[in-house]
Amino acid sequence: MDLHIIITIFLIGFIGSFISGMVGIGGSIIKYPMLLYIPPILGMAAFSAHEVSGISAIQVFFATIAGVWAYRKGGYLNKTLIIYMGASILIGSFIGGYSSGVMSEGGINLVYGILAIIAAILMFFPKKGIDDIPLDQVTFNKWAAAGLAFIVGIGAGVVGAAGAFVLVPIMLVVLKIPTRMTIATSLAITFISSIGATIGKITTDQVLYGPAAIMIVASLLASPLGAKAGQKVNTKILQAVLALLILGTSIKIWMDIL
Repeated sequence: MDLHIIITIFLIGFIGSFISGMVGIGGSIIKYPMLLYIPPILGMAAFSAHEVSGISAIQVFFATIAGVWAYRKGGYLNKTLIIYMGASILIGSFIGGYSSGVMSEGGINLVYGILAIIAAILMFFPKKGIDDIPLDQVTFNKWAAAGLAFIVGIGAGVVGAAGAFVLVPIMLVVLKIPTRMTIATSLAITFISSIGATIGKITTDQVLYGPAAIMIVASLLASPLGAKAGQKVNTKILQAVLALLILGTSIKIWMDIL
């Protein structure tokens, strides 16, 4: 790799990880299209969908560790939700990550597009009153949480994401979890999901370790900064940022698919 591609990958990783730490996602919703489209726009060699999904899987693993660490003392981590959704998404993401080795690039992009459009639709559902619930009085349907996490995990494992860009709107809209608890808890669940996706990608030889290492360094630097910023920003602004990111990405992916 020459200096230009190293700098490009680092900046993609840094910007994506800062935003992901702030809004509680692993970052693949941002970094997947950036890695897919920006290098060729700048005249560099393009990564394939398999390579991008492999790099994303490794990067998300480290970005979410840093994000969870930044949120560890705020009282926002819901341990019951982490156990139920984390166990289910781990199994699903391993199945998706392993099976993606036999899928075409178009198939991977299609799965990504479906996940993104579902997340975009959910983000525009009304979420009135969820931030008025005291954190110690939050309740949710455990089996709905586990089942939805398993389904999301399969799709997320295919594209090398950890699924937080779908989990966050599910937690906000379906499970009615307050925004800051959703952001912190989704990072922990995303970390668990990324374990399955990463193992699936490595065992099917879909990872470019050089670019992945650059993304990891960028993630470890930027994700905690984003998480600290997210604790200070108004929750409605956080929801709006995430909704716009998901909507914009889904439009771009579907334009390419169609």
